[in-house]
Amino acid sequence: MTRTATGATNLGDLVDRSGPPDRPLIIGVSPDAEPTVMTRAGLDATADAFARGLLRGGIARGERIAILSANRPDTIAALLGAMRAGVVPVPVNHKFPPATIAAVLADCGARLVLCDGPRRAMLAALGPEVRVAGFDEDGPEGFAAWLDPGPFAPIVPAPDEAALFLYTSGSTGRPKGVRLSHASHLWVARTRAAETDLRDDRLLVAAPLYHMNALALALLVCAAGATMVLLPQFEARAYIAAIDRHRCTWLTAVPPMIAMMLRERDLLAKADLTGVRTVRMGSAPVNDALARQIRALLPNARILNAYGTTEGGPVVFGVHPDGLPTPVASVGAPHPQVVLRLVGPDAPEMGVLQMRSPAIMLGYHNRPDVPVPITADGFYDTGDVFRRDADGFYTFLGRTDDMFVSGGENIFPGEVELVLERHQAVLQACVVPVEDAIKGTKPVAFVVRRPGAAVDEAALKEHALAHAPAYQHPRRVWFVEALPLASTGKIDRAALRRRAEEAVGTP
Repeated sequence: MTRTATGATNLGDLVDRSGPPDRPLIIGVSPDAEPTVMTRAGLDATADAFARGLLRGGIARGERIAILSANRPDTIAALLGAMRAGVVPVPVNHKFPPATIAAVLADCGARLVLCDGPRRAMLAALGPEVRVAGFDEDGPEGFAAWLDPGPFAPIVPAPDEAALFLYTSGSTGRPKGVRLSHASHLWVARTRAAETDLRDDRLLVAAPLYHMNALALALLVCAAGATMVLLPQFEARAYIAAIDRHRCTWLTAVPPMIAMMLRERDLLAKADLTGVRTVRMGSAPVNDALARQIRALLPNARILNAYGTTEGGPVVFGVHPDGLPTPVASVGAPHPQVVLRLVGPDAPEMGVLQMRSPAIMLGYHNRPDVPVPITADGFYDTGDVFRRDADGFYTFLGRTDDMFVSGGENIFPGEVELVLERHQAVLQACVVPVEDAIKGTKPVAFVVRRPGAAVDEAALKEHALAHAPAYQHPRRVWFVEALPLASTGKIDRAALRRRAEEAVGTP
C-alpha cells in the first residue's frame, strides 16, 4: 500500500510523497567531499529501516535516543525514523561543554547516542548502559548496524505523547528539555506548507538542527516536497558558494551571518546570487541599514523578519490582514491561527508577549522545579517584550531577562539597538549593561559599521542622545568586525557583557 502524508498523525511520517521518489530531498554539502544526495525514497527507506532497527535493538516506545552531530542528511532520516517507532529523538547541542552534554544525556535518559566522528570524544565518560552508534563508523558500533531494511507502519501517537525533545540553550541555568508533541509540529509544518508553495525551491540551511529554527525548516522541507541544501555549520564562504553552486532560492539566516557574508567581497563579486527569492531572518530584528545591504546583495529576494520560540513554535506572526506593508524592523502582524496578547503595565502598546496556538509545548521534561510558563487559560508566556503600533504590527524589544535598570529607568537593549542602527553608518549593534557606582548599571554598545562607512564613538553617542531619552544612550561604544554568536545562532550577549566589564574595569 502506498503511504501518503496527508492523513499522517505521526510527525516522522510527514514526508510529501506526491512527487517522484528519486527527487533530491536533502543535499548534504561538505567542504571536503562531494555532496551527499538523499532522495525522498532514500530518506523514507532509511527512516523505516532505523525505526525497525530500534525496535529490534530493544529500544521501546517512549524511550529516548540522542543525536550529537553536525548537520548531515542521515541525522534527519534518524530523527524521522525514531518518531515513526514512537521513540523520542533528542538533538543535543554539540557546542555545550562535555559536562553539560553528559547532564543532558542523563536528564533525558538516552538509551542510544548517534554521533559523528568529531563528537565521539565528547562521549568518553558515558556509562555502559548507554550505547553509541557512529555515523562515520563501520561494524557493530556504526549507525548502519541499526538499520533493518524493510517497510514500517508508523505508530499512532496519543494526543499527549512526545514526538521529540529540544533542550534550551541553558544561558540562564541548566538546559531544560522541551517536550513537543506529534500534533503540534504537524500543525506547524502543514500550516507553513499551505501558505507558500515550496516545491520548486531549494532551501539553504546552515543553522544547527538541534535548534528550533533549522529543525522546523527541515520538517517543512519534508512536508512541502521541497529540496534542502544542508551545510554542516555556518561558514561565510561555504554559505556563499552553496548558494551559487546549488542554485539556492530560499535562505534562513540571522543578521550576524549576513554581516559576515558582506565581508567576503572577492567571493561575492564572482558568485551568482540572483536566484535567491526569499530571506527569512530570525533571532534579531533587521534594521534599515542591514535591509539595504541585503537588497544590494540579493536583489531579487523578499526579506521576512521571523520570530519563534522552542516552547511555542515558529508560527506566530505573518502578513497584515489588510495587506499593509510590514515595517522593516517589525516581525509582522499576528498570524490568523494564533492568538496574541501583551501583558504588563504598559499593555496593550508594550508588554510581554503571551501566545496561544496548537504548537505550544507539552511541558518541560523532569523539571518540577521550573514553573510551567503556560497560563490557566492556555497562553504561553514567552518572556519576550514587544511593542505594538497603531496598525497592529509587532516589534521585538528584548527579553525580560535582558532588561536592566539604570538610575531607576528600565532599559530594553532592543530599543537602544534600533536607535543606533538607524544611523546610516551602522550595520548592527548590541547593547549590554555594565555596573555603575551611581546608576547601578549603565548601557554600553558594540557596533558593526556598514562596509565602507565611517563613524566614531562621539558621533554615535550624539545620535543616540538626539533620538532617544538621555538615560538610554550608551556611555561607551566599541567598534567590532562582527558580533559573536552563541550556539543557538543568536548574538552572544553574555560574552559581550564580559568583554565590556573587562574593558571598563568592572569586577
